[in-house]
Amino acid sequence: MKTRRLGQNLEVSALGLGCMGMSEFYGTADEGEAIATIHRAIELGVTFLDTADMYGPFTNERLVGRAIADRRDKVVLATKFGNERNEDGSWVGINGRPEYVHKACDASLERLGTDYIDLYYQHRVDLDTPIEETVGAMKELVDAGKVRHLGLSEAGANTIRRANAVHPITALQSEYSLWTRDPEDVILPTVRELGIGFVAYSPLGRGFLSGQIKSIDDLDEDDYRRRAERFQGDNFQKNLDLVAKIEEIASEKGVTPSQLALAWVLAQGEDIVPIPGTKRITYLEENIGALDVELTEDDVRRIDEAFPKGATAGNRYPDMSTVNR
Repeated sequence: MKTRRLGQNLEVSALGLGCMGMSEFYGTADEGEAIATIHRAIELGVTFLDTADMYGPFTNERLVGRAIADRRDKVVLATKFGNERNEDGSWVGINGRPEYVHKACDASLERLGTDYIDLYYQHRVDLDTPIEETVGAMKELVDAGKVRHLGLSEAGANTIRRANAVHPITALQSEYSLWTRDPEDVILPTVRELGIGFVAYSPLGRGFLSGQIKSIDDLDEDDYRRRAERFQGDNFQKNLDLVAKIEEIASEKGVTPSQLALAWVLAQGEDIVPIPGTKRITYLEENIGALDVELTEDDVRRIDEAFPKGATAGNRYPDMSTVNR
């Protein structure tokens, strides 16, 4: 397995595994298959696992904890706090208050069955709490040995700079793929200037870039993507047309659309680590195959021409007010 470095000294597998869909958002969950997928990922050298307290809520951390109980030393474990939810799944709000940071971390440690978290992210920026106070509390977790590295998710450039001044930020996690290239304008230049790694979530465009979704009926009834702008009406067809071009290039190279899309993200810089999510071994193995896909300059040019920046139809979230803040 190839590796990449986040920040100054956190080495992870070049491809991580997003675990969110194993518990919520992407239709029916199968815990047995999910745990088998995590175990297979570790067998194949994937060391970087990503979860969050709000996935489930809380059930995803418990699942990951069970999966790694006898192999904790083989993984770099990342989780997040800040999107506060109740046990029944209801939404509370974004919370970055110092006392909550400590409470959330202790709860995550218990659910994960570990005494330390390798990378602890603030999931979303709390506009009512100065970032210096939130990161100050996160620094206290590092000082206490509960957390080894700090991260932010969907933070804006100014917030990243202010946070990094309190304690070195190891990684910023934001959505990045062929159909979400916003970070290229300001965020990627900022984190590169500061020596912060970039973790790309949804590098397959929430599965759309896989070419497996041809109709809204391909999604389970409880799949949240049915309500997403990019999967609705004219947007859906426009985005399908873009994916068709990626499928054509992938076919010519003898790879799958997913592998081509992941290879494109990997080619954007050695400081970028994609974390495609899956709950099935077959898709995991397919995704790992992207590490063997070599893109020439001509390949990258053709992909950019086929799927130009800003071509995706629709916003990535119904409410964009909580991202890039």
